[in-house]
Amino acid sequence: MDLGLKGKKVILTGGSRGIGRATVELFAAEGADVAFCSRNAEQVVETAAALAVHGGKVFGSAFDMESGHDAYRAWLMQARDALGGCDIFVPMISTSGAGATGDWQKSLDYDIMGLAIGVEVLEDALAASGEGSIVVTASTAGVETFIVPQGYNALKGALLVHAGQLSQALGAKGIRVNSVSPGPIRFPGGNWEAIEGVMPELYAATQAQFVLGRWGGPEEVARTVVFLASPASSFTTGTNVVIDGGYTKRVQF
Repeated sequence: MDLGLKGKKVILTGGSRGIGRATVELFAAEGADVAFCSRNAEQVVETAAALAVHGGKVFGSAFDMESGHDAYRAWLMQARDALGGCDIFVPMISTSGAGATGDWQKSLDYDIMGLAIGVEVLEDALAASGEGSIVVTASTAGVETFIVPQGYNALKGALLVHAGQLSQALGAKGIRVNSVSPGPIRFPGGNWEAIEGVMPELYAATQAQFVLGRWGGPEEVARTVVFLASPASSFTTGTNVVIDGGYTKRVQF
């Protein structure tokens, strides 16, 4: 199936490992031009080299959200200018990747403001695209009780509300806004690999909740993100897709 992504300009934040890396790789493999960032400069270099083999334009640079919102605005503008516009925006910087899920302020600054400022900076470019698309990475932690009350859970729920309202506000400009909510995802160097070593009881209890009987991988989330972002999903906006192997138990309509 042709997703219609060849030549599309994609800006994705947090793209050097895990779900972000799998997603930016799939965009590049589909022929898109991509811009991404990561806190780790070495990972940026390695990722950019891997993406370049697909033949599209690649802009990658080290960026840490701790640099502040003005620096984030500057990075987004630099990425937009490097690609010559923006058709797709996928904000993936999160306190989950930073190991700070209990920090309320960082959850606001990373997860909520990462989207809000991105829209502020990129809205005109997305509107000019004619096929503008935003895919927000929320979490099943924002739709069901998960482990302990913390900033990450509450603000992922808020992110879903904001994304839904953005879909209504931006639809007239031809910009679609959708969300994905991954459940626990395991990958080398990720949070759940670490939890397996230090909290084996939690790891085993979580694994037992997957109806499909196994952990999900980053690429399984990435495929949904890329499809939702693409012109192949051109009439979908305002939706949230749960990708969790049956981990959550609520009935969805």
